[in-house]
Formats: sequence, C-alpha cells, structure tokens
Amino acid sequence: MPRLEGKVALISGAAQGMGASHARAIIEHGGSVVIGDVDDERGKVFADSLGLRARFVHLDVRSSADWEEAVALAVREFGGLNVLVNNAGVLRHSGVEQCSDEEWDLVLGINLTGAFKGIRAAAQELKRSAPSAVVNISSTAGLKGFAGFTAYGSSKWGLRGLTKNAAIELAPHGVRVNSIHPGNIKTQMIDGLYMDFSHVPQGRAGDAEEISNLVVFLASEESSFSTGSEFVADGGETTGLPAIAKAE
Repeated sequence: MPRLEGKVALISGAAQGMGASHARAIIEHGGSVVIGDVDDERGKVFADSLGLRARFVHLDVRSSADWEEAVALAVREFGGLNVLVNNAGVLRHSGVEQCSDEEWDLVLGINLTGAFKGIRAAAQELKRSAPSAVVNISSTAGLKGFAGFTAYGSSKWGLRGLTKNAAIELAPHGVRVNSIHPGNIKTQMIDGLYMDFSHVPQGRAGDAEEISNLVVFLASEESSFSTGSEFVADGGETTGLPAIAKAE
C-alpha cells in the first residue's frame, strides 16, 4: 500500500518551490492534496498538472477566512483532512536596528501567525480524521542565531515553540505535530545568499525533494511515535564548522 494512501493534505505556499515539491511527493505516495497559495494563476496550473487528486485554493495565510475556506474545500472535495503542512514563508534581511515595523509584521505574520491560524482552523477536522499530522517547516534559523535576519529568525524560533505547544494539546486526539528545520535548499529564497557552502560539512545546498522525503515520513504512520520534535536536514550545518584548510 502507498505510504499516504487515503490521506488528505493541505499545504500552504505550495504553488512553487519546496511547497510544490511536497505536493508532488504526497501525490506520488498515494495521497490527495489541496494546494494553497496567493499566486492563483501559478497555483491553478500546478494543481491541474497533478491530476484528479489535487485542488487549488487561494490562501493568504494571514487571513483566518482563507484558512477556513481551505479546510472546508479539503472536506468538500476529498472527505476530510489528515495532514497540514505549514510551508508558506518569506525571508527578509535586516538587523535589529534596521528592521522596520512593516518588515517585522510581514515576516511574523506569514511565518508564525500564518502557521498558528492554519493549525487553529484545521484542528477540529484533523481530530475528526485522526490519525493526523501537522508538519511545520521551520529552519536552521529556528535552532541557532543568524546576524542580520532578525524577523526571520524570530519567526522560526517561534514556530518551533508553537509546534511543541500544539503537539501537547493535540496528542490526546490522535494528531501529531512536528517541525522540519531545513538548511540551505535550492530555491529562489537562497539565491545570492552565499558564495559557497564551505560552512556546511556536506559542502552543498540540499534539494527540495530531500525535505519532501521528511514531509512524507512525518505525514505517514511511519512516524507514529514522533510528536513535538525537530527534524533537521541541513547537511550537517548545525553540527559545527568543517575543518578549515590552512595555507602552506
């Protein structure tokens, strides 16, 4: 039996990048998926390309009404909701003194408040469809500090805490909640960010599919005894710095 046979997933920010990779993986493993995104045109085209087990819904994660409609669509079209993947996120680069109110509100609103609203909107249906799972896409920036990424780092640490609180509350209802902490992944988000990856023991950026493998695992019953946990996929970045070659 496919690993996600009968599972219905809702993924935010899924019209492109990592979210699109997660959607493809869930379809490949037998699940159905609702693709949520603010990019209506791209999202509809992508959903159509996935076939009959995919639907698109307009989803601005800052909107409680959008979340309610996304959950309702999953139930109408597929009969329930077993998996929520909070993937939508934005990256902005500024330090504590330079970060404006507008930038702080935007990043926290999408990366953290958006995930909270998603869990809140989906909770009752996840309970009804249990066993169910929430997968929050955090970052290595939710495990260590990064100078110059004040709002982004704060949002990802906050998402880590939200994961643990929701995991405790939802565990008695058959709903598991975990976070994934990717390192540098080959998407538009890291374009121009690093000259090389000498700070990563594996010496490279990851592929989106490598994160999707974890999403499938955490969405499936293979991870049935895992909740409130962090799953790191960063090529060893948070383990420590690799050896630096000395000049002869």
